[in-house]
Amino acid sequence: MTRPNIHVVHRSWDKDFPIIERAEGIYLYDTTGKQYIDGSGGSSVVTSIGHGNREVIHAMASQMDKFSLIPAHAFTNQPQLDLGDLLVSLAPGELKGNCRVWFACTGSDANDDAVRLARQYFVEIGKPSKYQVIGRWRGFHGNTISAAGMSGIAGRRSIFQPMYVDSPHIPPAFCYRCSFEQTYPSCSLLCARTLESIIRQQDPETVAAFIAEPVVGAALGGVPAPDGYFEKIREICSKYDVLFIADEVMTGWGRTGKLWGIEHWQATPDIITTAKGISGGYAPFSAIIARDSIWSVLQQNHSAFKAGHTLNANAVSCSAALAVIHYIMDHGLVENAQNRGLQLIKGLNTLKEKHQIIGDVRGKGLMVGFEFVKDKQTKTVFPPQLKLSTLFEKLALKNGLVTYPCTGSIDGVMGDMVLLAPPLIITESEIDDLINRIDLCIIELEELLPS
Repeated sequence: MTRPNIHVVHRSWDKDFPIIERAEGIYLYDTTGKQYIDGSGGSSVVTSIGHGNREVIHAMASQMDKFSLIPAHAFTNQPQLDLGDLLVSLAPGELKGNCRVWFACTGSDANDDAVRLARQYFVEIGKPSKYQVIGRWRGFHGNTISAAGMSGIAGRRSIFQPMYVDSPHIPPAFCYRCSFEQTYPSCSLLCARTLESIIRQQDPETVAAFIAEPVVGAALGGVPAPDGYFEKIREICSKYDVLFIADEVMTGWGRTGKLWGIEHWQATPDIITTAKGISGGYAPFSAIIARDSIWSVLQQNHSAFKAGHTLNANAVSCSAALAVIHYIMDHGLVENAQNRGLQLIKGLNTLKEKHQIIGDVRGKGLMVGFEFVKDKQTKTVFPPQLKLSTLFEKLALKNGLVTYPCTGSIDGVMGDMVLLAPPLIITESEIDDLINRIDLCIIELEELLPS
């Protein structure tokens, strides 16, 4: 029986939280012995190599046996140096061998630090008028005030809106619900070309950066941009001297079936942010990877990067990240994510044919989502008051499956979605089990819906 909570504040006041006692592979076990598939990969898209990996545990313990925390303002550490070398060697496109890295603690920190770097870079090169960061509606970049201001989730913005630094936004690249009511590819990527319009409207001399997720996670439930989108974004950013920041907090480290999500497009960002899967949930950790030409300006001006937190580049976290990345590469998990992702999408599309309330299935690799609709033809959604994705989450937990509920596919205020991101170690039979559990949950959900 779950012990009543008295003193700890959880993410909801209105539900009981089972106590997890142990975890192994793709499974979690609570204190009653009940087993759950970690279908969301944590909260969410975190557990890249699954739970209880002895190699990572050993690497962290070995480092803790030496030291855990040192004064980062006075010293460096070998895991930090080794990890920097590894990330530079694995960076995508033009960044490979031509970048430097900065380590932080969370995805929110990384995105905050990325825009700090963009701003400081333009100040250092004599363009202090460039400060604005353009984001996308229905994008998510973190929960700090700055990162939330760049994000575009209406439900998370409203209460804190007066505190945000105002950030311009463009519509998302979301073909299922195109903001322009166009059809790809006859649309000629209007969603991407809108970036040029807003840069010109804001004045290119004020715009420092554009930030976007290659596959939108929490805000849209696994929506990848269409082919050609980021190539057009890259072209526009280069034209107007705007830095392109790829938020790979969720999509990095094999999650989408490639090592980096942006590798599905022929476009190299100026800055990449990464977290979650880089340390697999074994330690809080994140990084920004930026072109050497950006960092070298700061170096030449003897201008230290004006960012950082107490636990930046913690040696234990760096050791965890090293072990996780090596495990991903040594065990072919990028390829497994691609293959098992295709299997998962195929299975969900079969459920889409079976169930009238599944309107769309989307994603890349093992970052996959589906959207509920009341009517497939019109794409009409269920009333928000039903909280359908949350209701599905409750049924899934009852049936031993953890999912991540998402809302706001329409204007950020309506539309229910489910995001799936199981560990990259998941097997073919485990994907089948996951799909069967989803099928059972949808059957039970349909029985609860008003006729």
